[in-house]
Amino acid sequence: MEFSPEYVGYLASLLLMISFSLKNVKLLRTVNSIGCIVFVIYGIMLSAWPIVITNGFIAMINIFYLVKDKK
Repeated sequence: MEFSPEYVGYLASLLLMISFSLKNVKLLRTVNSIGCIVFVIYGIMLSAWPIVITNGFIAMINIFYLVKDKK
């Protein structure tokens, strides 16, 4: 079985869908950040820079608020 970048994209999509179903904002941001990071990896694999930039930016926003709310 050959590894396909498509699987990475499906995993990222699944993580984002799960994150939007969560009520706990901290957990939502955590799962969403992981999904965005997986999308960044997917974008790099495809050389799709709009995917990398958008999801990297969203991940940074989520991480910023996770750190800010921790204090």
